[in-house]
Amino acid sequence: MQTGPTIADSIDPTGRRRRLVIRLDANVSVPLYEQLRAQLSVMVAVGHLVAGSRLPTVRDMADALALAPGTVARAYRELEASGALEGRGRRGTFVVDEPPHSEPLQQRRERLAAAADRFAFEVRQLGVDRDSARQLLDEALTRGADAERAS
Repeated sequence: MQTGPTIADSIDPTGRRRRLVIRLDANVSVPLYEQLRAQLSVMVAVGHLVAGSRLPTVRDMADALALAPGTVARAYRELEASGALEGRGRRGTFVVDEPPHSEPLQQRRERLAAAADRFAFEVRQLGVDRDSARQLLDEALTRGADAERAS
């Protein structure tokens, strides 16, 4: 089962809704919780999810993505453990004010954009289709996360 993009809403610190476009694919070897964790992590890293933003509740995110609540809860827990999110009980789950990076946000965005451009260039040069490229990227992100957890 490959899902098209799914949209969920976060609430930024000013109270405005921000669309979270999430794409999950049950046909790849990357677990769904890890696909969700990786996509939310990137959204935090590039500033789409800004400090103080409230994520959808576990139940709301699970409903939007047609996932079991435990799958979403695991992704949120891993992001909390990494320092990107903070659970505040009944008030919800929020992007931390000071993400776990020493590099300024704009510099991280520029580095990530440059890396994405290099990846896209290689994908085009190799003649790889988008879905295969996304799958390979998801798998690489998972391997990296697994290696970080193991160390």
